[in-house]
Amino acid sequence: MTDYGHDPLFGAFITPSVQPARHAVDLAIAADREGLDLVTFQDHPYQPRFHDTWTLLSYVAARTERVRLAGNVLNLPLRQPAVLARSAASLDLLSGGRVELGIGAGGFWDAIEAMGGTRLSPADSVVALEEAITIIRSIWAAGERGGARAGGRFHQVRGAKRGPAPAHDIGVWVGAYKPRMLELTGRLADGWLPSLSYLPGGFADLPELNARIDGAAHEAGRAPSAVRRLLNVAGEFGGASHSPLHGPPGRWAEELAWLTLEHGVSGFVLATDDPAALRTFAAEVAPAVRERVAAGRAAEGNGPAD
Repeated sequence: MTDYGHDPLFGAFITPSVQPARHAVDLAIAADREGLDLVTFQDHPYQPRFHDTWTLLSYVAARTERVRLAGNVLNLPLRQPAVLARSAASLDLLSGGRVELGIGAGGFWDAIEAMGGTRLSPADSVVALEEAITIIRSIWAAGERGGARAGGRFHQVRGAKRGPAPAHDIGVWVGAYKPRMLELTGRLADGWLPSLSYLPGGFADLPELNARIDGAAHEAGRAPSAVRRLLNVAGEFGGASHSPLHGPPGRWAEELAWLTLEHGVSGFVLATDDPAALRTFAAEVAPAVRERVAAGRAAEGNGPAD
């Protein structure tokens, strides 16, 4: 049993479709209105059917009031890290501290290369992501003296001016599945953001993957609880089913609370473009999960895992 002690949060994973032009924006506004904590969009800059994710995040920030915003996850090979750091800090300031940085090492390399990006091997893409996170945080460190300097193999800054500092400590959430990426997450990241559909064994994979992150965190002198565990999920509300995340909201609440208390997952991001599903997730599932998690922690006397 591993509970890292984070308060549960609930979000939406919305398709950034170009047509209808403002459909994704309308869904984000609905998520904000219904009380969800987070709105996210995938980032495929080579996909003409999708809005540019950073432009969309900026527009949505101006149209919403309280919901937090993140890429899910941003495509590092096509987003220069020092510029990305300033973009994130600026939007965080403009939105009142509502930006988190979901980031990944890249995929779909043919499409990335066609857009002018550099094709990297899996091992090199992990190195590049680690270099990028270091640069991003050094740009945010506006209070430190001197320019930001980093001499990596793939990303370098040579005395870049620091700042602006974001309005709050932006979380760096990494989309990771393979051992080296999981270890990077444990060493450096503030959050782990995989998709359940990409885990071959589903929920059964979580103990092994969590253990990889935890081990790397310990080796880096960090508490495993420093890394929030989030999960992109999908399913259907209503009816009877023996499949995970298919059934009435009460069953969803049982399963998600179990994931928090047993596997430490405390962020649930629902992949849907259905306003009714967002409403059900916010109004019926989220409060029931919070109630079950609070009761479970009270019964066990749990604190954060270390």
